[in-house]
Amino acid sequence: MAAKKNLLGPTDSDSSSVSDQSASNRSVNRSLRVAEKERRKNEAEDPLVLALKYFSDVEAGTPVVGNDEFENNLVLVERAAYSKGLSSEAVAVMLEFAMSLRMGTSPCVRVLKCLIPSTVVPQEAVVRAVVWLGVGKIPISTQVLFIKWVLTVFDMIDAKDQLRSIYGFIFSFVTEENLCPFICHLLYLLTRKESVRVFRVRKLLELQSKLGRQPFLLHLLSLYKVFCPELVTLSVPSRMRSGFRNHNSPWKSALIAVQKRNGSQVASSSSLPFTIKDMSSSRKRKHGHLELPVLSSLVNKQAQTESFSRKLVPLVQLHSFTQLLENMHRIELPAQMGSLLGSSLALQYLDCVQDESALLRLNFWLGYALHEEFLFCGDGRASQNSEEALQFLDKLLSTQHFLQEAFSSSEAFLYKFLSVWDGSLLRPQILSLLSHIPVVPSAQIGRLLFEPLMQLFFTSSLFFKCGLIECLNNMLLKWLTWHSVYALEDDLDISLNSHTSINMTLSGFKDSVMELVHFVGRLASVGLQLEGCHSLLLSFILDFYETVCDTFLRYGLPLVVMPPPAVFYPVLFSPDPVSVDRLAYIMYRYKVNLTSAKSQEKVTEQAFHISRQTFREFNNYVVVMVNCLWNSKMFHPGMGVQLGEELLLKSNVPQYWTSFDLVNHPAFLSYAVDFHQRCWPGRKDVDLNSIKHSKPWSWYLEYLYSQGYDGLKQFVPAP
Repeated sequence: MAAKKNLLGPTDSDSSSVSDQSASNRSVNRSLRVAEKERRKNEAEDPLVLALKYFSDVEAGTPVVGNDEFENNLVLVERAAYSKGLSSEAVAVMLEFAMSLRMGTSPCVRVLKCLIPSTVVPQEAVVRAVVWLGVGKIPISTQVLFIKWVLTVFDMIDAKDQLRSIYGFIFSFVTEENLCPFICHLLYLLTRKESVRVFRVRKLLELQSKLGRQPFLLHLLSLYKVFCPELVTLSVPSRMRSGFRNHNSPWKSALIAVQKRNGSQVASSSSLPFTIKDMSSSRKRKHGHLELPVLSSLVNKQAQTESFSRKLVPLVQLHSFTQLLENMHRIELPAQMGSLLGSSLALQYLDCVQDESALLRLNFWLGYALHEEFLFCGDGRASQNSEEALQFLDKLLSTQHFLQEAFSSSEAFLYKFLSVWDGSLLRPQILSLLSHIPVVPSAQIGRLLFEPLMQLFFTSSLFFKCGLIECLNNMLLKWLTWHSVYALEDDLDISLNSHTSINMTLSGFKDSVMELVHFVGRLASVGLQLEGCHSLLLSFILDFYETVCDTFLRYGLPLVVMPPPAVFYPVLFSPDPVSVDRLAYIMYRYKVNLTSAKSQEKVTEQAFHISRQTFREFNNYVVVMVNCLWNSKMFHPGMGVQLGEELLLKSNVPQYWTSFDLVNHPAFLSYAVDFHQRCWPGRKDVDLNSIKHSKPWSWYLEYLYSQGYDGLKQFVPAP
């Protein structure tokens, strides 16, 4: 009967259990659908998802300039990248957008710099990006930046098989000289035995004969020789220094910060090369080099005995300047000299007593801290702890400003740091420290300062150029001020500062100042060409030459150096009236200084001799300015700027010789029109030539002077 019941169909109990299970399944499926719907809704509302969708769907040729939607979405991606990193999908989307140049080359670098992965980097995205290199539209500098990024995140790429499958394609880029060091590094990481071929060995040897025994070529060849010694007959040194530099500087600190925020989740998902290590095990270095020690007393038996016998007063027990004066010769120095930087009384003690042993100890501590934290740290701690480094350098700057001189240890640090500085890390503090450097002998100033600064200047932004010109102006001001205060009138030997035995003659000091002025002249000449005579850069250059033009009368230095033509003429033809007015003031001050020096040369024997070349340059500039702005004789024979008559006629500019006078000059044209309307309000036609008549011309000059252009008034005073 039981069997029969089973054959007939399920019982009531079985039916109920089946229905319950079906209802349960429907409930689970409904929950899953609700959860999936909620997830999609959250993603749709997530601004980052919308931003990534924008970069995924944006059409080729979309303009960048004035595109607020692009800017807002990129800011969202950058914010997410630097705070918690980008997911693998986000990295793939942004990398494809950057390398495909759908919106041109301008946003490519910015996107590459914010590619901070939170977990892993998809191999397919890297392969597609490498293939984009073959298109030939990406600038070389951007290609270098991309390869640097690949080297940085190499250990985070989820697989390498597809990259190794295009090994030959990657190898083809070694012939590009700028890419070669980075391509060799990438090939070194991808090379397997099957990658070594005769034609590749020949190509590397050919490059070596062309470029020399470069370390990156030798390292790749040495790896080839390990796999196939019969193909590489070149003798490779058994001991070579590292041939591949650390190319991860733009991303390493951000990766460390992201990994630290995400904790073990990042470390467990990928074997990151930037794991947070115990700093105490790295070169036996300790934490807190940038933390100023607390001002404390010496704690040892000898100090206690000495303190008892001589009644020494610990510096930490003094709380006013009066107490410091009363115990000036009974001061007990602190245990850690670095603590002096955090105490105003301690700095006053150093300034008054000038204790050589205290300065030696302080310089030793300061030099150690600067070198360890900024030069010898390979783990990015200086950039990672940027707030701590900022406070430390600010404290050092305030100390040097108080003492009115730089520490020798900070000076030595800067000479080394400039060769590895990228121009952006702690820029205001580094430039401020640089401006405090004392006078450098002319034989060494080129190697120590000019060479690294020139490389940074020509490869950096407009704002860095302005900052560097301002820094060098402040440096010159400090040198000249020091000379005017400390130079002895009857002795040509000038001590560089109160804590050094190095002496410099007056002629040596003049040579150093002249080298600095000529160096800034070269920077300004090329910088104006690179930046299209930008008015902001012009302003900082004119600040510098306002200092230079008064070296004799204001600072007592017997030296006059004129600006180069590549600075003078761009300012003269500038569309900015303030720049032209400042140039007139500078030429006026040059005139006053040269006249005073010439008069002293006649009555005293000790006055310096001014070369004829200096007078010739000054007179030429004055003639050009007067003929250009006042006499309307531009492009006449004998002028500084000469153009062929045929070329001038082809320009079809009527009365071209008046193009840059005070009426038609682009900087003053609006003033001329306004003056014309005020003088002849009833005229419908504007005839600017009517201003050049005798009375209107004098009225027009008074009108310009009333607008605040005192430089023009001083340059050509009213009769």
